[in-house]
Amino acid sequence: MAIYHFSAKVISRAVGSSAVAAAAYRSADRLHDERLGRSHDFSNKAGVVHSEVLLADGAPEEWRDREKLWNDVEAAEIRKDAQLAREIEFAIPREMTQEQGIELARDFVRDEFIERRMIADLNVHWDIGADGLARPHAHVMLTMREIRIGEDGSAEFGAKVRDWNRTELLTHWREAWAEHVNERLASLDIEARIDHRTLEAQGIDLEPQHKIGPAASRMVAQGLEVDRAEEHLEIARRNGEKILANPSVALDIITHGQATFTNRDLAMFVHRHSADTIQFDAVMGAVKASPDLIALGKDGRGDDRFTSRAMIETEKRLERATATLDARRNHGVADRHRELALARASGRGLDLSTEQRGALEHVTSARGVSNVIGYAGTGKSAMLGVAREAWEAAGYQVQGAALSGIAAEGLEHGSGIGSRTLASLEHQWANDRERLTSKHILVIDEAGMIGTRQLERVVTEAEKQGAKVVLVGDPEQLQAIEAGAAFRAAAERHGAVEISAIRRQHQEWQRDATRELATGRTGEAIGRYADAGHVHAADSRDAARTELVDAWDRDRQRHPDASRIILTHTNDEVRQLNDDVRGRLRTGGVLGDDVAIKVERGDRSFAEGDRVMFLRNERDLGVKNGSLGTVQNIDRMGMSVMLDDGRRVAFDLKDYAHVDHGYAATIHKAQGMTVDRVQVLATPGMDRHGAYVAMSRHRDGVDLHYGRDDFRDQSKLVRALSRERGKDMASDYRTKEAAPKVEPKRSMFAGLKLKPTVSTASLGKAAPAQQRPERTRNIRVSARGLGAAADRSALDKAVERYARAQREIDAMHSKGLSPVIHQQKSLDAAARDIDALRSDGAKDFATALRNDPSLTAEAASGRTQRAMEAMRTETKLRIDAPARADRFVAEWQAGSKQLREHKANYDQVGAKRVGAHLNDMAKSLHRDPQLESLLRNRTHELGLKSLEKHSVSQALQEYLRPSRSLGMGL
Repeated sequence: MAIYHFSAKVISRAVGSSAVAAAAYRSADRLHDERLGRSHDFSNKAGVVHSEVLLADGAPEEWRDREKLWNDVEAAEIRKDAQLAREIEFAIPREMTQEQGIELARDFVRDEFIERRMIADLNVHWDIGADGLARPHAHVMLTMREIRIGEDGSAEFGAKVRDWNRTELLTHWREAWAEHVNERLASLDIEARIDHRTLEAQGIDLEPQHKIGPAASRMVAQGLEVDRAEEHLEIARRNGEKILANPSVALDIITHGQATFTNRDLAMFVHRHSADTIQFDAVMGAVKASPDLIALGKDGRGDDRFTSRAMIETEKRLERATATLDARRNHGVADRHRELALARASGRGLDLSTEQRGALEHVTSARGVSNVIGYAGTGKSAMLGVAREAWEAAGYQVQGAALSGIAAEGLEHGSGIGSRTLASLEHQWANDRERLTSKHILVIDEAGMIGTRQLERVVTEAEKQGAKVVLVGDPEQLQAIEAGAAFRAAAERHGAVEISAIRRQHQEWQRDATRELATGRTGEAIGRYADAGHVHAADSRDAARTELVDAWDRDRQRHPDASRIILTHTNDEVRQLNDDVRGRLRTGGVLGDDVAIKVERGDRSFAEGDRVMFLRNERDLGVKNGSLGTVQNIDRMGMSVMLDDGRRVAFDLKDYAHVDHGYAATIHKAQGMTVDRVQVLATPGMDRHGAYVAMSRHRDGVDLHYGRDDFRDQSKLVRALSRERGKDMASDYRTKEAAPKVEPKRSMFAGLKLKPTVSTASLGKAAPAQQRPERTRNIRVSARGLGAAADRSALDKAVERYARAQREIDAMHSKGLSPVIHQQKSLDAAARDIDALRSDGAKDFATALRNDPSLTAEAASGRTQRAMEAMRTETKLRIDAPARADRFVAEWQAGSKQLREHKANYDQVGAKRVGAHLNDMAKSLHRDPQLESLLRNRTHELGLKSLEKHSVSQALQEYLRPSRSLGMGL
């Protein structure tokens, strides 16, 4: 578990400090102090793995000599209480290697301090504590005066830069360090994350700890008094005591960003919040024995996973609220209102597809909750715009919401639904303002990015007020920052209408690629773009960046009226790309005169014609975090910008300075964005969710660039961009409760051996759907070791009953007998139970058993994991028509081959059996017009020469007629 630590202090003569002595200690060097006339020798100090002075532009090279630099700093200060330097100290994640940690620190120092024209003395320490664990951290000493260049070209220190003392700047650095670290951890495929917020702001009832270095640790071990070390240990001890008194504190903190955790996650957290081995053991024991710790079994890696009772209860509250809403039928819209809204849309040139109409009917139905899953670019907002007109005509008030400001803005612009952030809505509700009513329709967009706790609060409020909730999103796009995958779980439990027909891309093959990205077939999508010449490899990331900017500039000149964006994973790359693009535009004479100004992220130059991005929501200006525009006028006091939606805003920089260049943006800023043309720079931190978002923003074209120093070849690129990082829910697993071991009193029933069970009274009596371990990801939960205490889900049991009934029916068929009535009734009852828990689940399970008969006996014996995975696969295929077509063709070709072999071997029994199966396949197309439509373009793969006037189903049945030798050319 990575630890967040970021502190700042001033090295001052007022407390007897020397900048030279401080630099010598932090660099483990021997430096001569000219002011004091003596040397400071710390060359025996261990643990310093990297040491360098980084210079700002214009600083003389002689200041790379640490001794020269800090003696000149001392010479520039004449006051006896002078402030000599600022020191920044931050912890480096121990999950990184030394090389990675040094690079992380250097990049941050360069971006945040050197860019502001400070000189930085960076020293990275990689100490090992008494516990044997690494304690990597960095000390950065910063100059506090501007660099002044004389007429002869010499440099000296000028006036103090008071702007560097701003509290807002320190706040920005604290947040920027967390963002910088988390981006790098993601790029290295390390799951740990840090949070810059104070413990109080995070709702954590623990005290923040001071960092204690190894030298102080050794002094404590030697019995010497060190105030900082004693305070550190005392805080750790007090935190440990708080956890001992209330172990749920630890569980609440650990499950803040993840619904489940491992033993290692817990041990790392407890180590941070305990003073010694004795307290560590006690705290670990207390948390492990806590009745609030819930054991979930093993994950796909074989690690034991746990969650907290609070997380279980949050998920159950969310399920109860959505179940209550789902049962209500109070928000119906009359057909005439829908038809009028459709007619008005058609008059504007908007004709909804069959899928969109189905989604429209679903969201405007009377039920209290409606879920819509739409692939990127399927026209969800357009459908919601028509729904808004129907709702309003029926007398309802429609309120839109999203996690981020830019997503709320996108919903409002795309559908006309007045929208704001969820945080803003919750704030209003907390102050008893703008409450929902029974006449409200609450539309929540990009629902897949919302954590379980927040969605539970919002849905519960809607349920209490009698409002209808419409959840819209795509679980496969960017994942929630906080714990859980609530939208995915809600869609699985209560069903969802899916819109899979891509409308955003203008070319059919690109729509196919987006569909492949949406269904996890990232390699196939990248292959399509590579075949079309849109994937570009360079020798290095720097070269790839240069080629990307070249391509961007050529495209700008070729299509000057098109909207465009450059996307990449990290803010560091965004900054570099913005600078490179501006350099190209400056060379081409496109921009006006540069005006140097200070914005929240540091010194920037803007000019008329520059693209800008707004970085903070500001209702008075009408801008959101992520809004884009073009500079119309600029001076040192303020600027006016023409937003991309056509509005013009003007503001003073003293009031609003949260802007930056807007040619490039992070992929997280892009979810919900639509532009004509996109350039993407791939870096190692991307996964399949980010790749899906980045490569589906365009209407006309997207180009993907990468460097071979990041990915050796296209196969390595595909592997990285295919990584699954979907979040889980506690309810995805089977649960067993971990309770404290207490010696029971001897009772009259002592010695009586009963089958052990798990009491669910403390968890509340859950509806069957609440306990099912359904997941979209392949996580195997081992039942080994759980014994009879495993709390099997309702879906598990229904699947087992179905398989048992099917096994009995199959046995009757094998004897040439028809199944008896009770066997068919058992099968039908189990099918109804499955369908109650999973929409059309029985049909999908029946298909899975037909495709793999071995699953029947396996599931009937209680081993249902593989059977349910096969059922999930069938569900995905049912939803994804192109994938369904692929399987139909493959199955038809395989069956045709078997039929030819049986005929060649004069095996009439086998030929009859396979021929009957192929005939059933052909007839099944009558029930699946979407699949038949797709197969019309693939008739040659099915062995058909032409359809003439027949449907595909008719042609295939004709193809199989005995008079045509079964159509197999025998």
